[in-house]
Amino acid sequence: MTRYLRLSGLEPFVLTPDIPFVNVGERTNVTGSARFRKLIVNRDFATALDVARDQVENGAQIIDINMDEGLIDSKQAMVEYLNLIASEPDIARVPIMIDSSKWEVIEAGLQCVQGKPVVNSISLKEGEDAFRHHAGLCLAYGAAVVVMAFDETGQADTFERKTEICARAYRILVDEMGFPPEDIIFDPNVFAVATGIEEHDNYGVDFIEATRWIRKNLPHAHISGGVSNLSFSFRGNEPVREAMHAVFLYHAIQAGMDMGIVNAGQLAVYDQIDPDLREACEDVVLNRTPKSGGTATENLLDVAERFRGGKREEKVRDLAWREWSVEKRLEHALVNGITEFIEEDTEAARLAAERPLHVIEGPLMAGMNVVGDLFGAGKMFLPQVVKSARVMKQAVAVLLPYMEEEKRQNGGEGRQSAGKVLMATVKGDVHDIGKNIVGVVLACNNYEIVDLGVMVPPQKILEVAREEKVDIIGLSGLITPSLDEMVHLASEMERENFDIPLLIGGATTSRVHTAVKIAPRYNRGQAVYVTDASRAVGVVGALLSPTQKPDYVAGIQAEYADVAENHERSERAKNRLPLAKARSNALQLDWGAYSPVAPAFTGTRVIEDWDLAEIARYIDWTPFFHTWEMRGTYPKILEDEKKGEAARALFADAQEMLEKIISERWFNPRAVVGFWPANATGDDITLYTGEDRSTELAMLHTLRQQTSKRGDRRNVALSDFVAPEGKGADHVGGFVVTAGPEEIEIAERMDKANDNYGAILVKALADRFAEAMAEMLHERTRREFWGYAKDETFDPQELISEPYAGIRPAPGYPAQPDHTEKRTLFELLDAEAAAGVQLTESMAMWPGSSVSGLYIAHPESYYFGVGRVEEDQVADYAARKGMDVEEAERWLAPVLNYIPSANKKKQAAA
Repeated sequence: MTRYLRLSGLEPFVLTPDIPFVNVGERTNVTGSARFRKLIVNRDFATALDVARDQVENGAQIIDINMDEGLIDSKQAMVEYLNLIASEPDIARVPIMIDSSKWEVIEAGLQCVQGKPVVNSISLKEGEDAFRHHAGLCLAYGAAVVVMAFDETGQADTFERKTEICARAYRILVDEMGFPPEDIIFDPNVFAVATGIEEHDNYGVDFIEATRWIRKNLPHAHISGGVSNLSFSFRGNEPVREAMHAVFLYHAIQAGMDMGIVNAGQLAVYDQIDPDLREACEDVVLNRTPKSGGTATENLLDVAERFRGGKREEKVRDLAWREWSVEKRLEHALVNGITEFIEEDTEAARLAAERPLHVIEGPLMAGMNVVGDLFGAGKMFLPQVVKSARVMKQAVAVLLPYMEEEKRQNGGEGRQSAGKVLMATVKGDVHDIGKNIVGVVLACNNYEIVDLGVMVPPQKILEVAREEKVDIIGLSGLITPSLDEMVHLASEMERENFDIPLLIGGATTSRVHTAVKIAPRYNRGQAVYVTDASRAVGVVGALLSPTQKPDYVAGIQAEYADVAENHERSERAKNRLPLAKARSNALQLDWGAYSPVAPAFTGTRVIEDWDLAEIARYIDWTPFFHTWEMRGTYPKILEDEKKGEAARALFADAQEMLEKIISERWFNPRAVVGFWPANATGDDITLYTGEDRSTELAMLHTLRQQTSKRGDRRNVALSDFVAPEGKGADHVGGFVVTAGPEEIEIAERMDKANDNYGAILVKALADRFAEAMAEMLHERTRREFWGYAKDETFDPQELISEPYAGIRPAPGYPAQPDHTEKRTLFELLDAEAAAGVQLTESMAMWPGSSVSGLYIAHPESYYFGVGRVEEDQVADYAARKGMDVEEAERWLAPVLNYIPSANKKKQAAA
């Protein structure tokens, strides 16, 4: 029996062999069209209908409608738009593809659409039970389905994974459920090619061959795909993108692809594509080696420049430096971070040198010395130095095989480094951007780096330090528990008779902490606080210089003795209150004049519909520049007289990578948010299971300021901002967001390709994405999930100055310095299962590009620091938490204003 896919709008549509390919219009998709998204967000549905009408007029035989936008009610928008389409016969005549990542939106669309639609999509990503449930409902509604090649372990990217998942889904649908096979449309995932990442090169071939296999082995099923995904690497160059789409479709249709989500008004005619461009596109799509040599991606990049703007254009570059001597060419490449010719020039220098090692010790190190001099003089900045390091690494990679061969044959001498430095992020901490930057800068200055990565236990650090015979150990940490790890490691170095210098760095570290807590534990050697990467070279050089070291260490010791004495004097001068007196001076809000707003839901909700382009709008770029040790405020830093040029170059690189992150979806953001009935109970906050507040769910513990206050200033605790029992039906919220773990794999891949600049850049951007997500989710909470500020109209950049009502304090930060409060928050949110974020033993979040915190809504709430706390509060706090006092002291060590119990015992024993 002949089985055809039969769909309908107002008119029937039958996919017969006479129709080789079905155009699915993509412009009515808020994730694929910025214009359509803006129209929907602004509720300009009349103009949005014109977008659909244009798609039909341009040949779309089905229109794909997607409303997954973070700032709108997707379900309501889908229903409203479909109802409007139903009243427009020129649009409604074609079938509708209801597209959403949320089943409630799909089902709402199914309940109001006329005719026989297509559901886009269902998949096995949530397991077979959910897959069967969704498929059964599609069957009941009489809809055809798009089945994504996506299972419990992720999206299929290879031929083997694509065919395996599709075969499994087909068996469940057809053999078990009796789903009509002609109503199944497989989407084996079109991914971007020509990204510069080798693993992506075969994505086009994998899709085409999977298509061929599905049509042969899964009878009557159809094949679709989002064609525009293929060309995301060339966003902004529409002639090249259109050519890539046409070439891809030409081969995919021959293999059996009979449907695709494309812009029906922008498809080039295969035979009319410029021959050079068409051949370059085919080389990329089919993963062929070009006739001209090199890689297919490089060839297409060269060709693409001639077609930017819609016509052939020859790009003119200043290559006069290519006529210089090889030594000057290498210096120019290093200073300017140019990798394009480095292999060619390094090989030329090798052939001219007596030994390959001489190229490193000669022109390459000479060039890096110029970089170092410029950096030291403030004429180059950190991003530029890291780019220079990338060039150096790639040059050394060319020489290494020859050097290894020389060693084997002649017992040749290795390269003499200036010293060996072991670097590690301490146990329990996952942050390493700053450490990596310091490593790159030191490597540029001829230091050999042994990088142990993150979450490194102390014994491993000391074991490797002995094995490698390192000259210095450098420790990094971001969270406050890392400070204790550093103190412990210093003690262990003393106990095991180390005498090499110990460098201390990271966001929570300081000269005071190093002088007061770390240095006194390590008397055999010297602990030194390093403020940033620009100082690292000078510090290491002084510590390893036989002539400079004695005076330098003596100066550090004298300085730290003064710091410790001044710190002790300062702390003694501060008048602190007993806990009872601090409580009597608590903040007293007028709860009678405040009516708490109830959130739209209680319990938790997972948020997965993140648009990377929308997240990017919320990025605060100032901390991004601080990551690269470029102090200043964005956008003013771009025009800074001294740093402006480097800042603009860094920002341009960030924007280029940001575009790839968005277009190729490098990150998979996830979040979970929750709200619970709450009331203050003294210094703590009680959460309840229901609005009757009869059953306690959890307790959030807070700390109170104990510093003596002047005038009418109060000793505040976070609980002061939550209605006490009997004073109102208040709530508290919580959240965890993450940009996802993908940055780690991407950064490692870049490091392996000797692109440490790219590796650091992607990590810095992942951090910015996480913070931007936190900002977006807080905005959505105020306006939608909690709704206590529904009429708020701040734009993303205005939010940076926090003009809104309410706060989102986080455990481990000044208002609540106890990181263990994250345990309660994570248990309430089931954060590991819901968002894929885990806590390390030191309460750091993994993946590192994650943010968590609480939501408090009171309009008079504000951020503050608890400051130093006294022994009476710590004992009281430990009792409230059911925690041993010594454990409480361990977590509160950075804010204790007395000698902890464990130290008292040690002193007594001594």
